[in-house]
Amino acid sequence: MWRVVVAYGAGLAAVAMLLEYMQYRHLIRSLQTETYIVVLAVVFVGIGLWVGMRINPSPAGEPFERNVRAVASLGLTARECEVLECLARGESNKEIARAMEVSPNTVKTHVANLYAKLGVSGRGKAVEAARALALIP
Repeated sequence: MWRVVVAYGAGLAAVAMLLEYMQYRHLIRSLQTETYIVVLAVVFVGIGLWVGMRINPSPAGEPFERNVRAVASLGLTARECEVLECLARGESNKEIARAMEVSPNTVKTHVANLYAKLGVSGRGKAVEAARALALIP
């Protein structure tokens, strides 16, 4: 615990000394106002980013687990799940057809089946509903 306190104290002291030095240089007119402002902005942005990352650490990437109960209760096929993942990536019907090596009409059929099974009327709503049910990451 003491190491952390000493490290933070040393860091704050270094920043305070830098700011005082910059203010001194600005006051004796050897440093332009614009340079002084830029240095202050960079220091405070850096401190803000550091504090933000310490307060809100990024969550550990847990592996995605598909909700198999929802898949079974909706009666989704494996191909429909693949199409749903492609829809979530924003791919068009032609792109999905090329990736899955099927015709665009087959993709349209899968998309229509997904809309009916999820009870939605559009791609965005289908993706939103699928994410809410944990069908796609």
